[in-house]
Amino acid sequence: MRRTAAGGVVLLLVCLLTTACGNIRPTPQGIEDTPETSPPATEPAPAPSPSASPSPTPSASPTKIRTTTPPPSGTTAPPSAAARPALDAPGPAGSRRGTGNSGVALTFDDGPDPVNTPALLDLLKQHGVKATFCVVGFRARDYPQVVARIAAEGHTLCNHSWQHLDTLPNRDDDYLRWDLKSTNEAILAAAPGAKIQYFRSPYGKFTPRVVAFAAELGMTPIYWDVDDQCFLTDKYGTGPGMISHMTREVQRDTRPGSIILSHENKKPHTVTAYRTILPWLKANYTLVAL
Repeated sequence: MRRTAAGGVVLLLVCLLTTACGNIRPTPQGIEDTPETSPPATEPAPAPSPSASPSPTPSASPTKIRTTTPPPSGTTAPPSAAARPALDAPGPAGSRRGTGNSGVALTFDDGPDPVNTPALLDLLKQHGVKATFCVVGFRARDYPQVVARIAAEGHTLCNHSWQHLDTLPNRDDDYLRWDLKSTNEAILAAAPGAKIQYFRSPYGKFTPRVVAFAAELGMTPIYWDVDDQCFLTDKYGTGPGMISHMTREVQRDTRPGSIILSHENKKPHTVTAYRTILPWLKANYTLVAL
């Protein structure tokens, strides 16, 4: 009986130990059993790149993930047309923003164009309107007959640099002097005796140094107050959508004393648009050449 009881106790202990050991899982060699952690609360997670797809939110430790709520949309309204600078306020580097009186001036840049500029001159003549043509030097050299017509019909000629460089303000003194002087010479070769009183820097990029070089040649820097945005062809095309857009811009923003910026070089839609814009401007403002 004693031997049987002792054996039973031993057997019972062996069974209990076997059951407990069966529930123990060995950790695989080389793998640390540590929980995934998120960045410290004091260090916000970096914002995703605008071009990249957002990464999925980690599932571990969600309470430590910091999120940023964007500001409500519409809290900052774009400035209205009424918030534009006053017409007597200087443009970049002291350039002229308005006409200085109640008259409105049309300015056409980047020509002469052998097709569009004559068509525009026909339209202006039909309506008895004088405008200002800011011409590029090498084009004045290539199309002198168009420059001669601009001058002969009483329009104002403006120097718009030799080749319309975006980097013109960064060029050295020798180049700047050559550029502006060569453009004037090309204009005068086509229209002897013409007055060149104005200079418009490409893209309106005036700096005090560029303005000083223009002043050496007796030219006043002119900026603009209204932009008809005729260059947005990628967005509006060249058909009715663009005509409507240009008309809307001019009718919304023009005020007494405005200088309106447009372009005719390689832009036949400008001529089409001004068939609508010109009668409206004449009915509401006095149009003047600078």
